[in-house]
Amino acid sequence: MEDKQAALLVLEDGREFRGRAWGAAGECVGEMIFNTSMSGYQEVLTDPSYAGQIVCMTYPLIGNYGVNERDAESSRPWVEGFVVREAARVASNWQAEETLDAYLKRWNIPAIEGIDTRALVRHIRTRGAMRACLSSVDLDAESLLEKAKASARMERQELASVVTTDVVYEIPAEAAERFHVVCYDFGVKRNSLRELASFGCRVTVVPSTTPAHDVLAMKPDGIFLSNGPGDPAAMDAVVTEIKHVLESGVPTFGICFGHQLLGRAFGGSTYKLPFGHRGGNQPVKDLLTGTIEITAHNHGFAVDGASLPEAVEVTHINLNDNCVEGMRHKTLPVISVQYHPEAAPGPHDAAHHFRRFVEIMERVIRDV
Repeated sequence: MEDKQAALLVLEDGREFRGRAWGAAGECVGEMIFNTSMSGYQEVLTDPSYAGQIVCMTYPLIGNYGVNERDAESSRPWVEGFVVREAARVASNWQAEETLDAYLKRWNIPAIEGIDTRALVRHIRTRGAMRACLSSVDLDAESLLEKAKASARMERQELASVVTTDVVYEIPAEAAERFHVVCYDFGVKRNSLRELASFGCRVTVVPSTTPAHDVLAMKPDGIFLSNGPGDPAAMDAVVTEIKHVLESGVPTFGICFGHQLLGRAFGGSTYKLPFGHRGGNQPVKDLLTGTIEITAHNHGFAVDGASLPEAVEVTHINLNDNCVEGMRHKTLPVISVQYHPEAAPGPHDAAHHFRRFVEIMERVIRDV
């Protein structure tokens, strides 16, 4: 990377961070959040759940193994901007196809390095996630502050329609096909589809606004509600369709945003977390077994456990703040987890939840 020009990050409460520009020259606004993963920056960049956000990586050196197509979790990066302590200048990995700097330039994503990311993260943890403006073309702090304040808040933002697929497509099962699963794409990651395929599931991926009767007409053995960005409270029409799905009795598995939408479909409510859970080191307790999973997260909203009806059981909680991390319906074949069992990046402690879903489909098919 060549010598860098100056860049400026300004939060909506007026806090300023001056550093060096990298990635694309330009400017962006979005919700300022942080991710605690030590690696997997390409998976973070290409996770559609980050739409509308500027991401700060807490690990100090980012970009050292470059970028390659096989590690992408979707067709493109979705972050608005990227913030790191130090951007690696050399991609030292045999699989690297380009540097992270070149990748960000190609996708027109502004980035800043050389700031005190610890101070930024501490500020967000104290004050909460907030809107921000990052620029290498306008270095006037007052100007950037006004742009941050003028940008949309994450509350009530509907972003699934921005990231969802435009067309229905299929992922074939690995080896022999055992099940047909329909995936509602609210921002699905490729590794979720790979995990389902590995259990013998042929997966039909449909747009986020697909009516329930169209999904049920496909005769699925199961329905998967994916991760995604935005506020679940802005998804009333989709929640209505999910209610119809639940009435059908088809086994359903929701993760992350899909978990939140299920919470609302059950009759519960959701709320915004102060700074969210994002990274691969989140401790979750399984209340049914007492075991602890270290899990990968990316969410800024959560289900209010107190709002759930008696028919819904909370199965998992976050050990940092006790928020709801998993649910199951007591009479319907429906389960969910707030985190990312497919990881990518992250630990594999939670991968067994795909098997739970498969076992539910097996049981329902056997009982029919």
